[in-house]
Amino acid sequence: MTTAIAAAAPAVSLNSPMFSPPRLIKSVPPTSSSSSVSTDSRVQEKAMKGHEEGCGSASVMNRKRPARLCIPLATSAELELGAWKGDEKEKGVEVEVEGDGYSVYSRKGKRGKCFEDRFSAVVREDGSSKLAFFGVFDGHGGEKAAEFAALHMDAKIKEEIDRGGSDIKTAVRDAYLKTDEEFMRRNGDEEASGGTCCVSALISKGSLVVSNAGDCRAVISRGGVAEALTLDHRPSVNSERERIEDNGGYVDCCNGIWRIQGSLAVSRSIGDRHLKRWVIAEPETRILPITPQSEFLILASDGLWDRVTNQEAVDVVRPMLIGGGTLNGSSAGKKLAELSSRRGSRDDITVTIVDMGRFVS
Repeated sequence: MTTAIAAAAPAVSLNSPMFSPPRLIKSVPPTSSSSSVSTDSRVQEKAMKGHEEGCGSASVMNRKRPARLCIPLATSAELELGAWKGDEKEKGVEVEVEGDGYSVYSRKGKRGKCFEDRFSAVVREDGSSKLAFFGVFDGHGGEKAAEFAALHMDAKIKEEIDRGGSDIKTAVRDAYLKTDEEFMRRNGDEEASGGTCCVSALISKGSLVVSNAGDCRAVISRGGVAEALTLDHRPSVNSERERIEDNGGYVDCCNGIWRIQGSLAVSRSIGDRHLKRWVIAEPETRILPITPQSEFLILASDGLWDRVTNQEAVDVVRPMLIGGGTLNGSSAGKKLAELSSRRGSRDDITVTIVDMGRFVS
């Protein structure tokens, strides 16, 4: 099945086994000084038990601070998910992924008990071109919503496109909304009181489909010039504030931060049941063709963007990709995270960098 997405862009086809439920790789704390992650079944069982018990689980976290955590390269049909949780004793946790045409760097900030960021990445060959899905999910009020969205978003998008009868923007919108509905249906009031901001990128047959809900951001580099492909959804934005107030909510500013109902500082998210009347899960989506001028894409949580400008991020990454550079999450992503931290960020930071040249048809 092929769905037309825009007159100026090639068609997007998700009728591919790439988007069938992939085998999940969890990032598990290393048990020795080695940076590799064991795939032994006993280790995986322990990791899953820790995830079920939640943040600060003694079965996983009762140890000294680990060395840098590296996830081995997955095969093309696998999903890589940053899903390791830290407690208040675990500061500076790092997760790295090197993939086919992309890298991910994720680290826990000094604020809060839980590591609330999550990410997902799927890349698969489709004839002469590549299919890919990337997502960054920045949780708040716990990690539950971010983890749920990272696990299910790509499958929901595939379901909506396979259903047919709508364009790609509508399919992505419905996928975000259904992910939101299912998360709240599966979780009680306490678990669903938290939420997650999302940014996702779908790549197929020379087209890039970028969507977001909240203040995770996508930035593309064209000839070294940064361009934001998403709008941060915050109550300080006039259109967002008007929507909230038209629905009976209120927005105020305290200590320089605009909040909804005196609580949340983002106006769109998945989850946040207690604010769902005003904090919607509907994303905004942009579609554009991938051209030779499309150099690389950065998807990141606001832990980066609150301290680093779009152009600064591009200026850090570009020398590592242009002129024979190689994509390396331990260099590009880590440099960005360290820059943000030096400037005072205490938030979790997740950075996905996609080499767009690898996806030009």
